Amino acid sequence: MGVTDARERIILAAERLIAERGQAVALRDIAAAAEQRNNSAIQYHFGSRDGLILAVVEHRLATLEVRRLELLAEQAGAGATGVHELLEALVIPMLELGDRLGINHYGRFLEQIHTHPAVTDAANLESARRTSVRVIMRQLDRELAELPKPLRRRRLRALPTVLFALLADHERAVEAGRVSAGDVTAWGEIVDMLAGVLTAPVAVRQPSAVD
Repeated sequence: MGVTDARERIILAAERLIAERGQAVALRDIAAAAEQRNNSAIQYHFGSRDGLILAVVEHRLATLEVRRLELLAEQAGAGATGVHELLEALVIPMLELGDRLGINHYGRFLEQIHTHPAVTDAANLESARRTSVRVIMRQLDRELAELPKPLRRRRLRALPTVLFALLADHERAVEAGRVSAGDVTAWGEIVDMLAGVLTAPVAVRQPSAVD
């Protein structure tokens, strides 16, 4: 088994086991699932658990980045760059992982690591591998300019958490046979729900009475 092959086996095993058991899953279990006899293989290839989690995220980014940039270009050419379109560019490539490539644990993996620096660290967003996400988030910020800035920031910060939960729920529904991986109606509902999170009207609340 070559170094590249061993590394990818570990990444795929980690994606699945973290999706199923959480990010605290024993590293020796990941190594065993990747058919690595040496329990130190993960340290050798990734340095640490955090390095492995980051490697799983980056392993999927290349595919997602190409597709997101493609969708953004199509939307710009058609003059369609509203909230729904931007969310489609963000979300559809992730749903296509299951439909086109049979990758059926990534949403649940993201749900398990949603507080990890690999997906929350602002420095990661500045990397060249995340150009499309950076563009989408900045354009969403502009589209939501009518909202008070603190509220806009809170909603955009909450977006990944809600997205990961909806993707994970979709994967579970596909696994249970309730929907197909390529059910575009279900895809549209996910985008609609995310748009609702971002664009919900601001309720007028009365101040609490003070005794």
